[in-house]
Amino acid sequence: MTDKATKFFTHPIVIVLGALLCTALWGSATPAIKIGYQHILPVRDVPSTILFAGVRFFFAGIITVVIYSITKRRVLYPRPSNIGRIAVVGLFQTILQYVFFYIGLANTTGVKGTIASGASAFFILLISAFIFRQERFTLKKLIAVLLGFSGIVVANLAGLTLDMNFLGDGFVILSTVFYAFSTLFVKRYSAYEDTVVISGYQFIFGGAVMIIIGLVLGGRIVLGSVTAVAILTYLSFLSAVAYALWGLLIKYNTVSKIAVFSFMTPVFGVILSEIFMPGEGQVKPLNLVLALLLVSLGIFLLNYKPKSEVEK
Repeated sequence: MTDKATKFFTHPIVIVLGALLCTALWGSATPAIKIGYQHILPVRDVPSTILFAGVRFFFAGIITVVIYSITKRRVLYPRPSNIGRIAVVGLFQTILQYVFFYIGLANTTGVKGTIASGASAFFILLISAFIFRQERFTLKKLIAVLLGFSGIVVANLAGLTLDMNFLGDGFVILSTVFYAFSTLFVKRYSAYEDTVVISGYQFIFGGAVMIIIGLVLGGRIVLGSVTAVAILTYLSFLSAVAYALWGLLIKYNTVSKIAVFSFMTPVFGVILSEIFMPGEGQVKPLNLVLALLLVSLGIFLLNYKPKSEVEK
């Protein structure tokens, strides 16, 4: 079974389509969250936003565990020895990443927040090579990541200023560092526990902690309409699918090979925001085309292998 899974998840078409599906789902979260703010948050403050995110991720975990248990025809739960590992992933991937991201986003512009969050692949590359020692740092990987990051900058070039504030831009950058660590923890811990089980239960743990934080700080959400429930359901579903699939791709491939696709998330976010919230974005069509070219070039460079190398 492992050999079949390895062959499937390392196939180039599966890698490209799977990674693009994940980033498209994450990109769709941008307009969905903005619409959700209008229907779910009675007051737009940090505690309510954290509570909103906590409920979303808690239900994402429930959805992940229920669907995966149905497919396996048994109730799935982590081995007792892996509970600590799942808590670590939940701490970095859900709690720290999103608490810092939402606070940071409230104190900076959407443009600068998008660019700062696009740095995740760069941090994954550095942390993987120099802290976790999971793969080598090479010039090819650095160029690929810089191309992808350049694409994010180009897509958001209008209105960019070079000033920086710690509670805004700094917190968003810190959130990408926490995300990078969580990705590498998933890679490491997938040797001990089913990747989808890790994804589901870390969401339940992280979401529950965020709910408690939001409630203690006085946060409130309202689910008084069909639209509000539909948005929360969609956000929970996309997180469940995207993180589970992303974790499987990370498990069976080198981290950098998959991480470079994350530059597509803000690109999809810009495109989908323009579709579902016309006039919300101010990205020029030419900038978007150049961004897609740069990101695609970075992805191609990192995943391309000469025929002679493939045949070895």
